[in-house]
Amino acid sequence: MKRLIIGSLSAICLFISNPTNAQEDDKVNFSKEELKFSKMDASPMDLAMYKDQDDAAVARVIYSRPQKRNREIFGKLIPYGEVWRTGANEATELTLYKKMKVADEVIDAGTYTLYTIPGETEWTVILNSKTNTWGAYEYSEKEDKVRITVPVRQAPNTIESLSMAFQESGDGADLLIGWDESYVKVPFKNAN
Repeated sequence: MKRLIIGSLSAICLFISNPTNAQEDDKVNFSKEELKFSKMDASPMDLAMYKDQDDAAVARVIYSRPQKRNREIFGKLIPYGEVWRTGANEATELTLYKKMKVADEVIDAGTYTLYTIPGETEWTVILNSKTNTWGAYEYSEKEDKVRITVPVRQAPNTIESLSMAFQESGDGADLLIGWDESYVKVPFKNAN
């Protein structure tokens, strides 16, 4: 008889506290409303972060990652010699959390748009002060903070999605930007 009572009490406790019942109640509530969320973006947003030895944020890039999908990228999908948002959707944004040197130019902490002008052998990399822009439609050279030229490098393997990452380098970090068969390095040095 004790087993039956303990077994019955256990079953009652499970029934009362069973999260499945709570979920079913939620389903009933949600069925009264229709929830609509957008589909996954074809070029999902991502970010690359650079932190110093003390784990403090130094720089961050937010960008959308278009896919290769068997397309010819540079010189075709992304024309040579034209300003590119360096990604898809909104223009890529770079936030510096402290003063940094890009080439010989000291750039104050702040948020900038990162544009590029791809070429066959070199890219022009641009930090522009106009932010929150879609594509490169609102790009104005008058808003440029710095322009540098960097060589194009051959990737060791095909890069299917536009990718960015910081790689420590001497007194700072290089921002690697790669897609398809090539990549570039953009040097950022401590301004101290």
